[in-house]
Amino acid sequence: MNDQNPTMQNVNIPVQQNNIFSKFLETKPIFAQRNVLSISFTPETIPHREQQIDALSKILAPALKGARPSNVFIYGRTGTGKTCVAKYVCEQLEKISAASGSKVKVVYINCKMRHGADTEYRLISQIVKAFDVEVPFTGIPTQKVYQIFNDVIDKDEHILILILDEIDALVQRTGDEILYNITRINQDLKKAKVSIIGITNDLNLIAKLDPRVKSSLSEEELVFPPYNAVELRDILWHRAKVAFNEDVIEEGVIEKCAAIAAQENGDARRALDLLRVAGEIAERQGDSKVRIEHVEAAESKIDTDNVIEVVKFQPRQSQAVLYAICKLARENPQKALGNVSSNEIYTTDVMDQYVKICRMHRLKQLTMRRVSDLIAELDLFGIITTKVISKGRYGRTRTIKLNVSDQVYEKIYKLLSEIFSGV
Repeated sequence: MNDQNPTMQNVNIPVQQNNIFSKFLETKPIFAQRNVLSISFTPETIPHREQQIDALSKILAPALKGARPSNVFIYGRTGTGKTCVAKYVCEQLEKISAASGSKVKVVYINCKMRHGADTEYRLISQIVKAFDVEVPFTGIPTQKVYQIFNDVIDKDEHILILILDEIDALVQRTGDEILYNITRINQDLKKAKVSIIGITNDLNLIAKLDPRVKSSLSEEELVFPPYNAVELRDILWHRAKVAFNEDVIEEGVIEKCAAIAAQENGDARRALDLLRVAGEIAERQGDSKVRIEHVEAAESKIDTDNVIEVVKFQPRQSQAVLYAICKLARENPQKALGNVSSNEIYTTDVMDQYVKICRMHRLKQLTMRRVSDLIAELDLFGIITTKVISKGRYGRTRTIKLNVSDQVYEKIYKLLSEIFSGV
C-alpha cells in the first residue's frame, strides 16, 4: 500500500478541455522572462550609455574610501536611461562595497509616486523605512521625523546614497526647502554622510531653485541625450533575446518599435513598452509569433492608456475643468468631437460648466484666468486642442476641441464621473 500523500505525488493531471484557461496552456508561450521588458528591470549591461556610466562611477567612487561623493543631478528626456544607469551604477557600488569592507547604502525613492514621497514628511519616512524603522503615516511633527532620520542613519559610519527620481515632482509639490534641508543634514551627522542623486527630465529645474539650494545641491551634472533609432534597436535586441522564447519575433518587429520610439524623442521606455505590449497582444490572440500588426495594435493601446494615466493623476481642479469640457461634449457630441472646425466649445461655456461642478461638489472656484491656465496645460498634454479666434468688435476668444478618439473620450468621461461621484 502506498502511504505517500497523494497531493505530493508527481502525477500528470490532464487539462480540462472545458476550462476557460485551457486554450492558454495549449499555445506556445511567447515570453521567457516578461519582466526583462519592464522599466523596473536593471539589465547586466546597458548599451550606448558607457560614457554616462563611467562618469557617474567616477563621481561616486570616493564612497569606497569613506569620503562623501559630490551630489549629482542627472538630466534627460523620459526614456533616456537615467534611472536605469543610476540604479546599475549604485548596485555595482554596493556590491564592491560589501566585498571590500566599506559601508555604502543606496536608497531609491520615486518622488512622483503618490502617498510615497509627495510630502516632506512622507519622503523622510520612506528613507527611514529603508533602514527597517517604521514611522507613523501621520501624527508626529516633521521636525521629529527629521530627528528619527538623523538618529537612524547616524548609528554607524557609512555613506548613504539617496536617489531621488522625478525630483522635479517633489519640488513642485513641496517647494525646494526640503532639498535645502536634506543637503544641509550632513552638518548634523557625526558618523554617516549623505549624498544625493537627483534625476529629472526638467532641464530648467536647477534654474528654478533658490540660490541657497543651488549652491549646496548641484555639485555635478550629467546630461543624457536621446537615443537614435539604431541605438534603440540594439537595446531592444539585447532585451528581446532574454525576454522572448526563440523564434517568436517576426522580422521587422524590433525595427518598427525602434522607429516609432525614435520619432518620439528617442524614448527607450516607449520602445520597450511597445515590444512588451505587442507580445502580450500576440499571446492573448493565441498567435505563435509577434508580428508588425501586433506592434500597431500596441501603439494604439499604449496611447490610450497614457492619456488615462495623465487624467488620473491631474490635480482635482484640472480634472474639474476637463470634466466640464467632457460634459459639454456629452450634451452635444457633434459640438466637440469630430473635425468640424465650426463645432467647437468656447471657454466661456467651459467656465459656466466648471462653476456648476464646483458648486455641486463643494470645490473652491478658481478665477477665469486660472481656469484658462489649466486649459492651456491640458492643451500641452495633448488631451485637447485650443485655438484663439477673433470675434470682430467683440474681441478675441479661445475655442476648445477634444483631441482624443470617441473610445478614449468615453474612458475619460467614465473615470472623471467616478472621481467626482466620490468627492
